[in-house]
Amino acid sequence: MKMLPIECVVRGYFYGSLVGRWKKGDVMLPNGTNTTLAAKLLEPIFDPTTKSEHDIPINKTKALEMNLVTEEQYAWLEKTSIDIYKKMSTLADKAGFILADLKLEFGILDGKITLGDSIGPDEYRLWPKDSYKIGQTQEAYDKQILRDWLTEQGYQKQFDDARDAGKEPIAPTIPKDIIQKMTQRYVTAYEKLTGHSL
Repeated sequence: MKMLPIECVVRGYFYGSLVGRWKKGDVMLPNGTNTTLAAKLLEPIFDPTTKSEHDIPINKTKALEMNLVTEEQYAWLEKTSIDIYKKMSTLADKAGFILADLKLEFGILDGKITLGDSIGPDEYRLWPKDSYKIGQTQEAYDKQILRDWLTEQGYQKQFDDARDAGKEPIAPTIPKDIIQKMTQRYVTAYEKLTGHSL
């Protein structure tokens, strides 16, 4: 499979990097969109990025200018990604979760665009419905637990600075309690979403 150099992000909630990009005017949202942290968007939006060391948000015009995909491929990726998000969002809802956003990667196999990556807690934001509250940081059942710890400890800035300087970032030792918390939440999400136990 030849992977397409684009990450297909679908966002259903006003959260994550979308917030900062909207505040800077880098992304436009439809009139009437609630821009309170963690508010549900009017409709899911396709918000792709480049597929690189440091993913860069792009729009259709940029994706075509950079020759990442053709216009026909872009349209297919947008529609298919949103369709997958909607189906997964329905499954998550039935399991007691909110699917805030989702990242998909596709490739070309035998001349057809095909899903080319896993779909799990490293590829989406998943929040429990019973603790969801607009206007606050949400309880995460995904890799956000690790992201938050890295940011709180100052490692995220070190990573960004190293990348900007063209250096390889040094990975920190992750505390056992963070690993256990992530493991437990990943297992809980898996069991609730699939109906199977590990």
